[in-house]
Amino acid sequence: MAIAAVRAAAAPDVDEIVRIQADTWTAAYAELVPPSAIEQLGSATARQAWTAAVEAGGHVLIATEGDFTVGFVAAAIASPDGSTPSAEPTPGPESWGEIGALLVEPRWGRRGHGGRLLAGAAEALRSTGALYGLAWIPESDEASRRFYARAGWEPDGTVRALDAGDRRLREVRVTGSLDLTLQD
Repeated sequence: MAIAAVRAAAAPDVDEIVRIQADTWTAAYAELVPPSAIEQLGSATARQAWTAAVEAGGHVLIATEGDFTVGFVAAAIASPDGSTPSAEPTPGPESWGEIGALLVEPRWGRRGHGGRLLAGAAEALRSTGALYGLAWIPESDEASRRFYARAGWEPDGTVRALDAGDRRLREVRVTGSLDLTLQD
């Protein structure tokens, strides 16, 4: 079996991050968002945004198995009410960390990569003072709900609707502790 690991993303990883995001959204969310929105995930604009995020030294981590990049997570300090990320960390007991994206290619699923990515992001967020985490997931994404539930994160009753081109994408917010540890 190949060795699995999580590490900080670097500039050479951006192409794989863009590819994984576009491929995973195509496989998982093609019925939820229009093709034009998914096409944007592989655009030059998306590549520039990921390059900026990685170069800023934020919490962008990738999962690898052997020589393959199989997933990634992007996390940041959120505002104290957990609504949107802020530019500056707000350490303290009210500090929230947000998982902005956590994706593992479907063909690499069920091998622990998602859990390793979430645990790595939680550790990075705790190092900046966050105690609690949140993530927004499409309302109909039962697989992601189950994934976060296994980490002790549950829907908190907050729902938002995003403009996804010709339709609205409803998302639910899940929240939980960042005191996560990997289980072998």
